[in-house]
Amino acid sequence: MTGLQAFGWEFLGTAVLLLLGNGVCALNSLRTSAARGTGWVLITLGWGMGVFVGASIADPSGGHLNPAVTLMLAIKGATSWALVPWYIAGQLAGAFCGAILVWAAFKQMFDANNLDEQGNVTGANHSTNTIFFTAPAHPKNGWNAVTEFIGTTVLLLFIAFGPVLKQGDSLGPLSYFGVAFVVVAIGMSLGTPTGYAINPVRDLGPRLAYSFILPIRDKGPSNWSYAWVPIVGPLLSAVFVGLLAVAL
Repeated sequence: MTGLQAFGWEFLGTAVLLLLGNGVCALNSLRTSAARGTGWVLITLGWGMGVFVGASIADPSGGHLNPAVTLMLAIKGATSWALVPWYIAGQLAGAFCGAILVWAAFKQMFDANNLDEQGNVTGANHSTNTIFFTAPAHPKNGWNAVTEFIGTTVLLLFIAFGPVLKQGDSLGPLSYFGVAFVVVAIGMSLGTPTGYAINPVRDLGPRLAYSFILPIRDKGPSNWSYAWVPIVGPLLSAVFVGLLAVAL
C-alpha cells in the first residue's frame, strides 16, 4: 500500500460516507423533503449504512474512514506510521468533498428551505448547519468531550478486539456490516448528547465546507468554539484503545 493509494481509497470511501450520512440529515431536515421529520431512527440507520457502503468501497486501504481508527491501528501496530498522514489527509479531503456533494444533490431543496409555496422568503430561519456537522444538546464542552470519548471507545473496542479483525488487518466487505451495526447502536444509545461524531473528519470536513464554500442562504452559525470537541474526544479514545490493545 503506497501513501497515494491510501489517500485515494480513503478519500473515496469517506466522501461516500459523508454523502450518505449528511444526506440522511438533509432529507430529515429540509422543508420540502418528503422525509422531513422522520426522526432519529432513520438518521442512525442512514449513518450506519453510510459506514457500510463507504468502508466497503475503501476496502483496499482497510476502510478506516476515521482518523481515530487509523491512529488506534497505528498504535496497535496494524497500520504503518508512515501511512498515517496519507490516511488522515484522504479522510479529511473526502469528508469535505462529500459535504459538497450533499449540497449539490439537495440544491433545490436548500434553495427552497426558507421560501413559501409561492417562492417568497418567509423570514423563518430553518437552520441548515446541523445537516453538516454536530452540535451538543448542552453547551458544557468538557462533558461533551467525555461523551465523544465514550462513544468512540465503543466503536474502537469493537474494531480492536471484535471478530472482524481475527483473520487479518484488512476487513472483508461483508465484515463492515458489523462495524456499521456498532455505529447504529452508538447512535441509538449514546447519540443525542453530542450528535455522535465519533470521527474527527466527519465533523471538521463538512464544517469547513459549510463555513467557507457552500452557497446556502441563511446559514446557521458554524459554532467553531465547539469544533475541538469531536476532534479531541475521538483522538484521545484512539490513544486509549491503541495502548490497551498493546498492553493486552
